[in-house]
Order: sequence, then C-alpha cells, then structure tokens
Amino acid sequence: MNITQPYNWSTNTVAGILEDETYLGRTINLKSTTVSFKNKKRIDRPESEQLRFENTHEALITQQTWEIVQDIRKHKRRPAKMEEQNIFSGLVYCMDCGGTMALHRACTLDVVKNNFMCSTYKKKGKDACSGHYIREQELSAIILDDIRRVTHLARQNKMRFAEHIRKKQGKEVQQEIVMLQKKIDTMQKRQAELTKLFKRLYEDSVLGRIPDEQYRILSQEYTAEQKEIQEQLPAMEARLQELKDSSSNIARFIKNAKRYTEIPELTSEILHIFIKRVEVGERAKKYSRTAPQEVRIYYRDIGLVDELP
Repeated sequence: MNITQPYNWSTNTVAGILEDETYLGRTINLKSTTVSFKNKKRIDRPESEQLRFENTHEALITQQTWEIVQDIRKHKRRPAKMEEQNIFSGLVYCMDCGGTMALHRACTLDVVKNNFMCSTYKKKGKDACSGHYIREQELSAIILDDIRRVTHLARQNKMRFAEHIRKKQGKEVQQEIVMLQKKIDTMQKRQAELTKLFKRLYEDSVLGRIPDEQYRILSQEYTAEQKEIQEQLPAMEARLQELKDSSSNIARFIKNAKRYTEIPELTSEILHIFIKRVEVGERAKKYSRTAPQEVRIYYRDIGLVDELP
C-alpha cells in the first residue's frame, strides 16, 4: 500500500488482511527466519514450525467468518463473461468422481436452460465420468427448500435437533478423528525424519562422501516431500480440531438458524453460511429429465441432515 495514496490498496494487501489470523485474536510467532547467520535474507517458516497463541487479544471476526472466507478464497471465481456471478462456485461436486460441477449459462440468456455438468466428463469424456446434468434453477430450488427444512428443525426444538445430530455424527466423527490423527502422526514423524536426513545428507556432501549429483537429486526429493507435508498438514490439523469441536459447531448452526428465520431466496451469503458441500448424482436413467436424481447436501458444522425420528 502506498502511504501517499492510503486507499489505493493492491490485491496482495487485501489478500494479506484476509489471511491474517491476528483478527481471530491469535498471536503468531516465528513466522520467518534468516537463511543463516551470514545471510540475513528473511524466509517464511512452514506453519508447522510457527508458534500460535490463542486469545491474546480481542477477536475482530468470528471463527465461522474466518472459515467461510478461507473456503471462498480456496475456490476463487474467475470473472464471468456474463454480468451475474456463480453463487455456487466451489460448493457443487460430482457424487461419483468427486470433481467439481461446472455451470454452463445459455447463450440465449434463457436462465431456465442454465445447467451444471461434471467437469471431469467435460474435460475427459464419457470414459472418465458421465454428465450428471442438473438445471441451475432446479438445484437452487432443492437447496433452498432443504435449508428452510433444516433451519426450521433447528429452531423448532434445538435440544432434540442437537441430540439427533450428535448421535448421527458420533460414530462417523470418531472414525474420522482416529483416521486423521493417525495420518497426522505419520506425517509429523516423517517430517522429523526428513529434517534428520537433510542434516545427514548435507554433512555427507560437505565431507565428500557422496557425489554432487546424488546430493542434488536426493535434496530435491526430500524438499518436494517436505513441501507436500507442509502444505497438507495444516488443513488436516484444522479438520481434526473442527471434528473435536463438534458440540460447539452444532450450537453455532442453531444460532445461525435462529438468526435467519426468513429465507425468501438463495443468496451467496446464505449458501456460504449454511452449506459446506453439495454432491449431485447421475440420474437413474441417463439423459432422462424425469428420472430420479440424488442430491446430497452437507451442511457447515453438522454434515448431512435427515428427518428427525
């Protein structure tokens, strides 16, 4: 940001603000270090080596707002040729291959014809997946109707709703917690091993025990593996904490349901507050407009929600 033009913010400035955990009431130490005691150039440390301290000052935003912003940033929308943006960006996926569902808008401006199609099918053809076509208006109506249903259930009897979700999540959550913890432990162990391997490799290179070419190849392999771990580990740790906080997450969902008692239409705000992911299945009979088609709606904080017993 130019101090002579305080309101002329660059995209990097805005991105830095959106990713700054200070606004959550956290203090982050050891963000960067120097190359060596001789080279004072600053380099960023991986998140796994940084120190995080919670509640060191008053938070300016809620944890949910932070999570929604990070989700949106992970699925940045490219500028649309048409005036209206895709409010479903980053939310709709193919139930079979797991790929995103791409929105195709009709050139005739006939919104009734706008439809979603599996991006894997679009790129690789029928051998990789099938179309999973669904009209945008049809999907909007399904999601809006279900959001109204679930938020009504949450408001109607919050204790019964919370207990139902807790029981439903119980076994599934515990299984995922155990699986994630094992993966995290394995990755952290491997990370420590790589640090030792780097040290040993460097010593062998300095002492001439291995050829320079072998050092270069092994160094690149270790660096690539370490980078992959550093990229995956924070997201896995965040997901683990999210699962452990499932009780507070249910309470947060109920609070939002009470806040939005009237939902006249589907908006980007409503979608990102309530919806985590939508999966679209293939029709029971391909190319049929009347054959049944499954749509799974995963709610933020609570997952799939069926009817209360």
